[in-house]
Amino acid sequence: MDSVSPGTPDAPAPPRARKDPRVTEVHGDRLVDEYQWLRRKEDAEVLAYLEAENAYSDAVMKPTEAFQQALYAEMLGRIKEDDETVPYRRGQHFYYARTEKGKQYPIYCRKTGSLSAPEEVTLDLNALAVGLPFLALGMYSVSDDGHLLAYTLDSTGFREYTLHVKDLRTGALLSDRIERVSSVAWAADSATLFHVTEDDAKRAHRLWRHRLGDRDDVLLWQEDDELFRLGVWRSRSRALVLCASRSFTTTEHRFLPADRVDAEWRTILPREKEHEYEVDHGIGPEGGRFYIRTNAGGRRNFRLVYAPERDPGVESWTELIPHREDVMLEDVDVFASHYVALEREEGLNRLRVVSLADGTSRHVEFPEPAYDIEAEANPEFDASGYRFAYQSFITPPTIYEYEMGTTRLHLLKRQEVLGGYDSTRYRVERIHAVTSDGTRVPISLVCRKDTPRDGSSPLLLNGYGAYGIVASPVFSSNRLSLLDRGVAFAIAHVRGGGDMGKRWHDAGRMLQKTHTFTDFIACAEHLVACGYTASPRLAIEGGSAGGLLIGAVLNMRPELFHAALLRVPFVDVINTMLDESLPLTVGEFEEWGNPKIREHYEYMKRYCPYTNLGARRYPNILVRTALNDSQVMYWEPAKWVARLRDRKADDHLLLFKINMAAGHGGASGRYDFLREIALDHAFTLTTLGRAS
Repeated sequence: MDSVSPGTPDAPAPPRARKDPRVTEVHGDRLVDEYQWLRRKEDAEVLAYLEAENAYSDAVMKPTEAFQQALYAEMLGRIKEDDETVPYRRGQHFYYARTEKGKQYPIYCRKTGSLSAPEEVTLDLNALAVGLPFLALGMYSVSDDGHLLAYTLDSTGFREYTLHVKDLRTGALLSDRIERVSSVAWAADSATLFHVTEDDAKRAHRLWRHRLGDRDDVLLWQEDDELFRLGVWRSRSRALVLCASRSFTTTEHRFLPADRVDAEWRTILPREKEHEYEVDHGIGPEGGRFYIRTNAGGRRNFRLVYAPERDPGVESWTELIPHREDVMLEDVDVFASHYVALEREEGLNRLRVVSLADGTSRHVEFPEPAYDIEAEANPEFDASGYRFAYQSFITPPTIYEYEMGTTRLHLLKRQEVLGGYDSTRYRVERIHAVTSDGTRVPISLVCRKDTPRDGSSPLLLNGYGAYGIVASPVFSSNRLSLLDRGVAFAIAHVRGGGDMGKRWHDAGRMLQKTHTFTDFIACAEHLVACGYTASPRLAIEGGSAGGLLIGAVLNMRPELFHAALLRVPFVDVINTMLDESLPLTVGEFEEWGNPKIREHYEYMKRYCPYTNLGARRYPNILVRTALNDSQVMYWEPAKWVARLRDRKADDHLLLFKINMAAGHGGASGRYDFLREIALDHAFTLTTLGRAS
């Protein structure tokens, strides 16, 4: 099957955005932006241009419509549409969510006393979404007495959530309604809520106390440092309400007893530059106790200590898990009799379960070469088991419960993949590329077992590499539509992510950011050199900060790739980081740098995708964004596409799709989202010659 090419006589003409150059003087340098006018979101000319881009993409991809529909049906056919999550217990209730065939959104439910009790629907997002093009659930928190549900909803995609409170006994909504809420926690009295609200730049900066029914809330804490954001939550022990202020490099926690809502908030450890710490609460012989995961003193991979609640200062610390240069301590969950540590070594995570009674510890082992584990809902402090989700490229998400006393592992549920899925048909590998500075960069790869290694196979290479976030080798039933057509899939675990610990993140941020891009190029070159693919059959993809990665490597080595997919890409680095009114900008000075500092500006200018677009040949490209994205504003990819179309020296595909009613994550309904994936797959498979 052939797609329309811009070079064919029947192809429509691509849109051309007009130029209106604006010059910004930065450190004596003239920064010219011909497309700044595309920022005017309400302007009819801007909206007309975006709609023209959508129409052009639809026209170019029209020959693939039947293929897109086939892909959609194929992917839908693997999904169990009527399904439910594993119920978890909190108090006297068992909570779960379920989906129904034909409905876009989950239905949240509970049962009282036992799983054989009648079902109670707590929240049906399908009913709430009637007449709305978008709906997302943020917080979902039930009061201690089980009577009230506090939840937040966003109906725009801009991640601007409104707090509602529902009486679960009657189904009625209370009059309490609060805008711009980012986090919420109940006090023990089931009548008081603590919540955090955002400013105009979407920075969570104010902590409030709200008494149900009251009109005026009490402001408890305002974070004035624009590098920091607030979050509030309830401890698993239920004894405390905790609030943290976090930047990318520094943390400060405060707490108060959950049953004393008027008490003074106490600071656990005052903020100290470059000291990140996280806190969980437990009970020891001396009473309340804080378990602190800390990187104080330059111990970048963190260690675990505990201290009495009455005196949590450094002089009271007792070490439980020491710092290790080769093992990252990623998270700790504390229970009445055990704690569970999530550790990462050589890029792979593992669980370590430790008895508080005698300090004995056990590791939960996993056999596959590349996999991912994450904690499931474990709300009960006195739990005897620990639930977690395991998955890999070929193992669907699987919920286990580790019995902490007997060390037995119980399988609770494995996601069903319909249509005769057989994991033995596929091969998973963990290999390494070596960069010019000698760094070994891991690559996780999956393909059909019969895929040759002679350079004849197409391959899709994914990358992210920012914020210390791990690019995990997770399962995707949608990806089978690529694998079964002979397209291998790989993840480049580049520096800037957290794949190899905190120092891996450090080595790919700020004035070392270009390591992210050179690592990705080294991975691509290694895959080609080892015969996994060849440049004419190599596609690449990345989203958000991963879109920055793809945009940068397209400028550096465009001839290395045949196709590229950029989702909500952060490609206009300098202009965005110069604008402190935008969401995220100021807080991210510690990730990308501040271009108002000359050294940072000159470094950013070396790699900024928008700044470095030039008159060179680029591969086939599909760019996706959403009009209401609050993390990467729609105009970044819009400007990038407009400038690239004006400057590039080729006739390859350049398509731009804008969801006019969604945000950073794309369509909110599961069927709508699947249709977006079908288009992406159709583009990838068509450009790689596997559209059948």
